[in-house]
Amino acid sequence: MNYGISLLFRAIPLVMAAFCFAYGAYVTFSGDDPSRLTAGPVVFFLGSICVALYTTAATIIRQIIGTYSAAARYLFPTIGYATALLTLVCGLILLHSGWAGAYVTGHVVCGLSLIAVCVSTAATASTRFSEIPRNSADPSFARNPRGFSAGATRTLLGIVCLTAVVAWVWAVSLFATGPAPQHTVAGSVLAGIACVCTSLVALVASIVRQVNGTYALREGSRWTGLVLGMGALAFLFGLILLIVHWGERIDFVGTVLIGLALVCWSISSKVILLAKIWHADFPLAARIPIIPVVTALACLFFAAFLFEAALFAPKFFVPARVLTGFGAICFTLFSIVSILESGARKK
Repeated sequence: MNYGISLLFRAIPLVMAAFCFAYGAYVTFSGDDPSRLTAGPVVFFLGSICVALYTTAATIIRQIIGTYSAAARYLFPTIGYATALLTLVCGLILLHSGWAGAYVTGHVVCGLSLIAVCVSTAATASTRFSEIPRNSADPSFARNPRGFSAGATRTLLGIVCLTAVVAWVWAVSLFATGPAPQHTVAGSVLAGIACVCTSLVALVASIVRQVNGTYALREGSRWTGLVLGMGALAFLFGLILLIVHWGERIDFVGTVLIGLALVCWSISSKVILLAKIWHADFPLAARIPIIPVVTALACLFFAAFLFEAALFAPKFFVPARVLTGFGAICFTLFSIVSILESGARKK
């Protein structure tokens, strides 16, 4: 990877973050109806996930081109976790703001902070990414002493696992609160966010274990199956919500779940790539970045239909805008998996 291409791949997450921030702010402050006050903040804080993804991209690229410093090792993960914390604080403020639709908006923004935590942990796990191609070329499958210590390994995996558990428990608790529409909508979206967090568990586990040199060949199918399964779960749940609540004013939440399923499948591209090139030459590795491109286009095309539907059914106003933000995240993941494909080859 030359320096110019590295700048391009680092710019993509920042451009997508800027888009989410600008578009989210524009939607929020273009009116005071509940739909705008829900869609705007959610799209805005999707930008936080793009910032966290930028820290992952910058961490890996600097190692590939040889500009990674001791300061950068701590700076980028700190930026990611700080962004996640700020998103959580803003979500809690929104939750108690008294805005129209604040209950759903606040919970969803808090859920987005959980995704940002998991992505920031992936950035932290990637601080020793340069060990992966060395380990992949080692026929002995021996543990790399330059990998993470046992304590650091448990900490990284513990953070993402705990975050995923929190997301699942949060979603279930919202469903258990009562049958009110706001509980159903917030709980459903949190369940989709929990699927994304669980998918990121597979990614962090793959990175950490390959850095340590302890990644077994049979693990690839397990982690890949977990991510694809989470995407399928979110997709099926979305379809069920559409069918069960068809014609009701909350059936739109099913489309948001489908969008989150596409995000899960975008994440699968990274897990699949790491599995396929581990101690192997995979001729189609350069084609794997097509997966997040396809999911990004699917989000945008789906959003286009929802924009049209919103002209006749205002309930689709929110998912149309949110699906656009999901498309930005999927395209950001394209840059990440392209970086992985360039840097994780055996050396």
